[in-house]
Amino acid sequence: MSQIAIQLEKIGKQYHIGRKQNGHRSLQDVVTDALVSPFRRAGRLLTGRATAAADVDQTFWALRDVSLEVKYGELVGIIGRNGAGKTTLLKILSRITEPTEGHGEIHGRVGSLLEVGTGFHPELTGRENLFLNGAILGMRKAEIELKFDEIVAFAEIDKFIDTPVKHYSSGMYVRLAFAVAAHLEPEILLVDEVLAVGDAAFQKKCLGKMSEVSRGGRTVIFISHNMAAVENLCDKGILLEDGIITFSGDIKQTVDRYLQGVSGQARSIGSGIIDLSNAARPPQCRPLLKRLELFTDQDRPLNGGLRMGSTFKAYIHFELEEPTSRLDACLGFDNSFGQRVFTAHSLFEPQKACGERVGEQVFVCEIPSLTLVPGEYKIKVSLSIRGWPRDWVEDAARLTILESDYYGTGRVPWNGFFVLKHRWHLRGSQEE
Repeated sequence: MSQIAIQLEKIGKQYHIGRKQNGHRSLQDVVTDALVSPFRRAGRLLTGRATAAADVDQTFWALRDVSLEVKYGELVGIIGRNGAGKTTLLKILSRITEPTEGHGEIHGRVGSLLEVGTGFHPELTGRENLFLNGAILGMRKAEIELKFDEIVAFAEIDKFIDTPVKHYSSGMYVRLAFAVAAHLEPEILLVDEVLAVGDAAFQKKCLGKMSEVSRGGRTVIFISHNMAAVENLCDKGILLEDGIITFSGDIKQTVDRYLQGVSGQARSIGSGIIDLSNAARPPQCRPLLKRLELFTDQDRPLNGGLRMGSTFKAYIHFELEEPTSRLDACLGFDNSFGQRVFTAHSLFEPQKACGERVGEQVFVCEIPSLTLVPGEYKIKVSLSIRGWPRDWVEDAARLTILESDYYGTGRVPWNGFFVLKHRWHLRGSQEE
């Protein structure tokens, strides 16, 4: 058997947006067009525009000129920003979609876990879907039965195995889908960010299973935004940017290249004043957060980096649209791997007394000694009203923690997330 599991040459995938392409039109399309057309014509007459922008056929390349080679037994992490083309690439490898150009070869059975809802029939039970997926992979019923108990035990859904999967929670669904994909012995296992739906304990178990699959000589392709998981699990990395492979090689070098790019385009602190009015936020948020001001020792505006152990003070400006006495603010600090290392929340303030407030307000957070280890951190800011999150900005600012002689020894900590004051002394075994 060939040592090459996956080989792609100049793969490209083009999508059309805007006008529907010629070809098959469903009854629903015909009825919808008939209902909408009079309003479209009226809109053109009122605006004087002959053609709406949505009617123009446009194209974009989700992938372009992608060539790669993956050997059996390799554990490869594919990383990149949202929209870089990662999931499109896995869909091509899973044969869910066909490339627009280029060609490739896949040697072996493929098991894939791309998104919640893919691969299972909602009306069938967990048991029935398990056997259906095995049959799709080309396995005989006897082979599937040998793995059945192991799969159900791994997924931790034995009580619900005979329940239609349409009644499963997203976590239950993912647990069963991963268990099926990993245990039915495909030669190639493709796993997308979908594991993020599961709890932390199950994610850890999945990562261990993927490592076991790879050690057994099978190939694993893993997509994740959790850089710590990717770096710990994978040996090789592929960095995608705007549908193009910009780097391929050792996983640590790949992750470093990705993080450098993210840091280079991140919002920097600059003057210490960050305008949040037009910052990117989820669609369900109301833009209540207006401004974030950051200061250090002696209320000096934070320009550039902050020395480890220095005072950190944040002023969170926001607006209340109606009177309320129940409000809280939060600052979250994430490291460059996307891990939350510290959360400062007004819920933890025992002396907080709000009273009813409305209009422009400022929450002040003071950290007397911010002892995060040197590195780059992303600051998330959020506002809750009556116990519900109402507005938040995931990437409000980037903070650089600089080295300092925190312990007074001339030595700088080199690992962990933060430093703590601690004392050591040496005594002999006979001393009390």
